[in-house]
This record gives sequence, C-alpha cells and structure tokens, in this order.
Amino acid sequence: MTDPITPVLTKRWLSPKSWRLSTYEQLEGYTAVRKALRGTPEQLVKLIKDAGLRGRGGAGFPAGVKWGFMPTGENVRQDRPHYLVINADEGEPGTCKDIPLMMADPHSLIEGCIISAYAMRANRCFIYVRGEVLHCLRRLHAAVAEAYEAGYLGTNILGSGFDLDITVHAGAGAYICGEETALLDSLEGRRGQPRLKPPFPAASGLYGKPTTVNNVETIATVPFIVNGGVDWFREMGTEKSPGPKIYSISGHVERPGQYEAPLGITLRELLDMAGGMKDGIPLKFWTPGGSSTPLFTADHLDVPLDFEGAAEAGSMLGTTALMIFNETVSVPWAVMKWTQFYEHESCGKCTPCREGTFWLAQILERMVEGRGTEEDIDTLLDVCDNVLGRSFCALGDGAVSPITSGIQYFRDEFLALCERNKAGQTGDTEQTESALVGASA
Repeated sequence: MTDPITPVLTKRWLSPKSWRLSTYEQLEGYTAVRKALRGTPEQLVKLIKDAGLRGRGGAGFPAGVKWGFMPTGENVRQDRPHYLVINADEGEPGTCKDIPLMMADPHSLIEGCIISAYAMRANRCFIYVRGEVLHCLRRLHAAVAEAYEAGYLGTNILGSGFDLDITVHAGAGAYICGEETALLDSLEGRRGQPRLKPPFPAASGLYGKPTTVNNVETIATVPFIVNGGVDWFREMGTEKSPGPKIYSISGHVERPGQYEAPLGITLRELLDMAGGMKDGIPLKFWTPGGSSTPLFTADHLDVPLDFEGAAEAGSMLGTTALMIFNETVSVPWAVMKWTQFYEHESCGKCTPCREGTFWLAQILERMVEGRGTEEDIDTLLDVCDNVLGRSFCALGDGAVSPITSGIQYFRDEFLALCERNKAGQTGDTEQTESALVGASA
C-alpha cells in the first residue's frame, strides 16, 4: 500500500496559483488527454473498468460499468446526443471535498471531463455546482475559459476531431439535487425532485437523451488512471476498493481538513494525521460518510474505510465525510439537528419521507426538551422502519440512519432524557447545542 501521505489527487493543491492553467500544465496537466484521444472510447471504458474506479459520490458504483451503459456501436444515433453531467452539488452535512478540489485544481476536473466525455461519445458536458459557493463557480468559469482559449475545449480538440463544450451551471441550493435524477430535473429548469427509475439516465437522462452522471472526485481521478495505468492505481487501496480517496475530517480534531489516503485506511490512522482529538477529550461517536450514514463509536477506530469495510461494520463509506465528536456532545441532540435538516430538505414528493421526517423531528425535539417518554424510543424506531426502503429516493434512508444507529449504540442517553422527564427536569439544550457547535467549528 502506498504511503498514506503520498499525494495523488491533491498533489497540486499547495502549488502557487494551483488553479491556473499555466501551473496545471507545468505539473503534468493535460498530458493524459493527449494520450486518451489517441485511443478509442472502448479502450478508455475498459481501462476504467480494469482499474476498478468506483464512484466517489457516495454509492461506490463502478464508474467503468456505469460508462458502459451508454449506447455504443449500432445503438448510437445521430439524433440522440450523449451528455456527461458532473454532480458538484455538495450538500451532505460534513462533506467538503469536491469544492476544495474545484477551488485548488479545477483543471483536473476539466481534463477528466474531456477524457470521460470522449469515452462515452458525449459532445456536451454540464457541471452542476452548488449555487451558494460563488467563489468556486467563479474559479471554475475562469478555468473553463482558459481551457477553451488553449484549445482543450471546443471543436477539433488537439486535432483529434473530437468536439466538447462544457457548461458550468449554478444550482438553486436544494440538498435533494444531489440525487442524480433530481439534479437532471433541476438542470432542465424544473423543480428538483427524483425521477422514477427505470428508465435510468443512461437510457433517458438529460432532455430524454443518454446521460451519465458522475461525481467531481470520480472524474478528477480519471486523468491519473490514464497516465499511471491500471497496475499503478491498484497499488493503492484494497482489491475491491482500489485507489486514493479524499477524506473530509471535521469536528473535535486538532487539524480538521482534507486528508488524502488510500481506501482502506482507518480512523485511528486518520486521527494521527489530523493531530488527534482536540484538547485530548476522548472520542465518543463519528460518521464515516456524512450524516446520512449510520454512526460509529470509539469501538470502530480500526474499521477499514473502504466500501466493503464500512458496510461489514454496519455503516456506509458514503462521501467519506468524517465528523468527529468527543464525549461532551449529546447523541440525541446531534441526531435531532440532523433530522431537522432532513425534514427541511425533503422535497415532499413521497409520503414516507415527507411525513416521516416531520414526525421524527417532532419526537426528537420533544425528547431533547425533556418531555419524552420511553414509548417515544419505540415510536422513533417504528417510524424509521416505515421510512427505510419505502421512500422514493435515498434521502429517507439517510434520514433514519443516524436515529437507528444512535439508539443502537447510545440507547442509555435517550432513556436518560426520559428519566429526566419523569423527575420533572428539562434537558440542558443550551449546553449540548454549544458542544455541538464547537464540534462543527
């Protein structure tokens, strides 16, 4: 396994003016696209399949397999253009990897878009960026303009006969648009709501045409695979989850930030890289992939943080957003705040999610205020059971994950709130709120 601190995806981030084309070209930038355009689309798809690159947006679906769903050969019709859409709507609580990547190294994404679009015979690419991050949008617009001026975008790229136009689109600030089909609806000018599948985007996506939706980090990894090759890429990570990954570490650590490491690293190793727990206060609980993944505890310090390891331990790798909480934080209070987020961000399309998140938030608020009963715990689990697997998209599943896992590992804290109610006391919500705010600082 490669040394955890050897940078691959982040190797340019600290270079002077790393976002400029001149810097990117000095550091092997746009060398992979020249190599890729000399090959065939089929060869590129096979390369990504053989490398085992898995989607970095949360689901971990093999990128090469996803690309292979796009029509090829006799199935390609001139009146049905192909589209590549980049999901840069980073809205998962705790996730902060794609925006720093686009800020520090936007041309790695653009080069990845050119190679990926060529592999899928797409002549139009859309980068859907979260609308609130104006600084990121401006930098990405500037990088796209530089790429056009240098001949990396537009018609007959580098004399290859391949044409590609990239449009940077600002979203309207809805968490649900992180779901790929809701993103497509938003891109078409509709209200962002998930679509029924099938048909899948590869058959009928943007404007009803064959479309592939990939995450920023996934596409930015592609040029490194083209230059380095399959064997080099598979030297990092694990057999089923190869390659490097950007881990977002926030909360009660000495040095929160982005840490690149091979897939399969553990939280114990990442904590060492981040300087350990803040002020030496012990770890209590943490999320391996954002707030929509089941919680882990201090007993999970050595769980391999790859797609298989996290799942075997009872959670998900998700977006590798590691939110670290020490012993000062109330689990019920943290779970309540996440549930309020999902209640607010539910698009309202389906009843289980629309009604379920509302009632879950109401019950948790009552419990944290010191007015809960033991029956409320059973009610929470019952509502979660009626949301899990029954909502239209994964938002409902994500909303119940911190609740069920919180009760699984910290049921005594939920019971303690009920005991305070019996004793006629109220929970000190101001103290717990202050603790959690400190964790997210």
